[in-house]
Amino acid sequence: MWSLLVQVTSFLWGTPLLVLMIGVGLYLTIRSGFFQVLGIRTWFAQTLGQVFHRKSDSDATDSKDGQLKPFQALSTVLAGTVGSGNIAGVASAIAIGGPGAVFWMWLISIVGMMTKMAEVTLAVAFRKKSDSGEYYGGPMYYMRDGLGKVGGVLAGIYAVALFVEVMADACFVQTNTLAVCVNDVFKVPLLITGLVVVGVSLAVILSGGVQKIGDFCGKMVPPMILVYIVGCLVVIVLNAKDLPASLAMIVHYAFAPAPALGGFAGASISLAMARGAARGIFSNEAGMGTATTVHATAVTDNPAHQGMYGILEVCITGIIICTLTALSVICSGVWSNGNTGVVLSFDAFRSTWGPFGIVILAIAVVLFTFSSYLGFYVEFRTCVEYLFGEKLMKGLKWIYFILPILSVTMEVEQVWDIADMAVGFIVIPNMIAILLLSPKFFEIFHGYLTELKQKKS
Repeated sequence: MWSLLVQVTSFLWGTPLLVLMIGVGLYLTIRSGFFQVLGIRTWFAQTLGQVFHRKSDSDATDSKDGQLKPFQALSTVLAGTVGSGNIAGVASAIAIGGPGAVFWMWLISIVGMMTKMAEVTLAVAFRKKSDSGEYYGGPMYYMRDGLGKVGGVLAGIYAVALFVEVMADACFVQTNTLAVCVNDVFKVPLLITGLVVVGVSLAVILSGGVQKIGDFCGKMVPPMILVYIVGCLVVIVLNAKDLPASLAMIVHYAFAPAPALGGFAGASISLAMARGAARGIFSNEAGMGTATTVHATAVTDNPAHQGMYGILEVCITGIIICTLTALSVICSGVWSNGNTGVVLSFDAFRSTWGPFGIVILAIAVVLFTFSSYLGFYVEFRTCVEYLFGEKLMKGLKWIYFILPILSVTMEVEQVWDIADMAVGFIVIPNMIAILLLSPKFFEIFHGYLTELKQKKS
């Protein structure tokens, strides 16, 4: 049975899905005039540019709809995306698909910037406010409210698949990676780690809900990303002589089979594409629609404004952090030693930093994966509200805290297979919806650009 599910996953992540992802992303890119590249000054000024000003967009606008400030929403989303996908996932893709998998990660991320902007914009445009004052939004809402009967069917499929994906990613992948990391470095039993993660998460979530998560992530995410970036740069700089060859391998093996080497069994072009695409999407979530459930809670003056934070998000996760992880693993020469997942990333740091570096990376991984698990709670509560109603949230939320205790003892590759299966089933309906709703997106997008030009003049 398991082998059959793996075969289905391989089919989902084959050429058809890759064509769909890149095709829709290219369509949005071309129609937007390559905004993610040519409009970098605009979207950067409207995102990080405003973070560095005293008066943020949430203060400048008369609209106070929403729960999280834009930067808090971005930090919460980064908490959910900058995690095992960027560290263990990238390393796993290289270990199985070869260096060429990195090239396909880059391609998915570049076109994914506009995909992410479109889905975030639509999520904010179609979000709803419950009687309790909570904000809910995401693909199932813009499918149901923007596409009529067809949208209702797509929304139902997506909501169920997203619920499974959140369970697989947050409760299995993130907590499993965290527990394996702590066990490998500090020799703490897996079950003990699982219990601590659940206990601390309960304390944060039950004390303040979405607002508390946003506040926690807003303070935790920036420094932990900086620590990881510095750690990777040290590995790359100390192996700088191998950097040109590493970059050449990434490009070459994206279009040629990677031969067996050391503990690496070799990989075909299709395997490099499949693993690169899967891990690329998993690390930046462009096309999945998962991050939009968080962005939909943001206080913003325009849906397209929040959409620009989606571009920044993919740039940080899919380009910067994934590239640093990949070059650390390849430049250090450990990519073909037969290990996989987070252990391979440890090998890269161990080769340069020694025992001290492993402790630094372990702390970074723990912070990444814990904040990811915490941030995913927003997606979980959105799924529960859509599928079962807000009243059942009090009882069903305990599922989110029970599964991690079970998942920490599972085999890592089996965990990744579960996550890949779930992701495949949520991407397809979401990409169809984005394509069908693209006229609405471009209406909002071009309207906002006109508004910005008028403010400058």
